[in-house]
Amino acid sequence: MGRKAEVLVSLREFLTKQFIDIVQWTESGDGVLAWRFPFADMEIQNGGKLTVRDSQMAMFVNEGRIADIFGPGLYTLTTRTLPLMTDLLNWDKEFQSPFKSDVYFFSTRLQVNQRWGTATPVTIRDKEFGAVRLRAYGIYAYRVADPRTFYTKVSGTREVYSVSDIDGQLRNMIVGRISDTFASAQIAFLDMAANQVALSQKIAGQMKPAFTELGLALETFVVESLSLPDELQKILDQRIGVGMVGDLGRYTQFQTAQSLPIAAANEGGGAAGAGVGLGAGMLMAGQMMSALKGDKGAPEPPPGAPPPDGAKFCIHCGKPIPEKAKFCPECGSGQQ
Repeated sequence: MGRKAEVLVSLREFLTKQFIDIVQWTESGDGVLAWRFPFADMEIQNGGKLTVRDSQMAMFVNEGRIADIFGPGLYTLTTRTLPLMTDLLNWDKEFQSPFKSDVYFFSTRLQVNQRWGTATPVTIRDKEFGAVRLRAYGIYAYRVADPRTFYTKVSGTREVYSVSDIDGQLRNMIVGRISDTFASAQIAFLDMAANQVALSQKIAGQMKPAFTELGLALETFVVESLSLPDELQKILDQRIGVGMVGDLGRYTQFQTAQSLPIAAANEGGGAAGAGVGLGAGMLMAGQMMSALKGDKGAPEPPPGAPPPDGAKFCIHCGKPIPEKAKFCPECGSGQQ
């Protein structure tokens, strides 16, 4: 077949093909990271238009090789704008021939409000409490920063690659590094909980290289909560309570005051039960007030010692009271 016949065959094939004049992607929803343009055996018209919107990038792939990457803008697809692809396809410069290639669009906008959390407590060594199990959760945001790397290592040739496809991997990657991050920080749990902003920044700095390896950029990372398992939290609450009242003696008095309603409702019922409960309550209240005021009161007489002249001892607290007093001025209990 001569050169002229080859040209006629090529021209006939050219005229019978379907061509695409405009290549673009209008995102129909959230959560799509990569999308392949559906050619369906059609070819791109040489001189056609490529529209890449803000927060997008487009990449041409021919026979498995990445040819060109375009940022936001409007492009005319010619042999001048596709030098690498022209070299790959070996176009005949005598024809304004269409070409066929895979075109992938990537969303580069922020994927916000992504959740992370520890499914089970992470064991860390705390310099104040020793080894503790810690729970943490929060949010983060990222975007596609390097389409070439993301396509090569993550999305590949899939028609659609969404946030949900990579969510599990990113979350496990974050949690897997939390333990090392907390350990290297050498910060006590109470200090971590009080400085969550600084802790978030430290974790983000250690996480960013892992995102970069996937062609992503970690933009924000927030630790919303740090907590201990329930049993450890109860111990911490007790320790905080002791610290608030000052010492163990005062903490005991505090617990006594909390038990007053129970003492007042002691078994026995009726007026007798109410009287016993009231007497016990007044006794405990008097002891607590003395402890909180720091008043050690008069020394208790030794067993069997006679009361001073004109006085007797309270039958409940043992303090000296006037001989004819019907109530103890110290604890308030009635006298027989």
